[in-house]
Amino acid sequence: MRVTVTQDAARAAFDAVKDDPSFDESRGLVERGLMPVEMLQAMTLRPEILRAFAGFGHAVYPGGLLERRVKELVIITASRANDCQFCLDSHCDLVRIEGIVEQPVDVIDGGSGAMTPREHAAVEYTLVAHHDSNNVPTDLDKRLHALFSDAELVELSFLIGYINMLNLFNNLLEVRYHGEYAALETPLRS
Repeated sequence: MRVTVTQDAARAAFDAVKDDPSFDESRGLVERGLMPVEMLQAMTLRPEILRAFAGFGHAVYPGGLLERRVKELVIITASRANDCQFCLDSHCDLVRIEGIVEQPVDVIDGGSGAMTPREHAAVEYTLVAHHDSNNVPTDLDKRLHALFSDAELVELSFLIGYINMLNLFNNLLEVRYHGEYAALETPLRS
């Protein structure tokens, strides 16, 4: 990681937000005596950013209107397009651990299990936004409006922009995922 975070500072900043549902997975790591993932460690250097991140969580991820699988396929699609190792690998682990989808990249590529029409349209919209967000094809726009309410379309568009911003944040700071969420597969001992 391009920035230095001390364990004490990271834990102190994370303690202030750890009960927020946006941080369930990293709270699970901390409860196991581990540090939060690198993206959150970096954000602890600016606790205001960490708190703002939690606020988006309520509205968009993991909260919000869209079903979790749609969100995860969008996140994985954008992260792959942006070559964000942290988001791609961490979300592939999360969806497997949480039983959402076993092989998300294969699903996106059309190889392992079909996507629903909503999932397919959301993934296509993500790729269009990545290529040229000013030129959403008319046929895709019509499908989106047939499959999503206006409120869901706003959330989907925000999610696409949000994950792209996080991908850039992680890439710029060389934030990496090291398989930390695998620890969540082992239940805590009482």
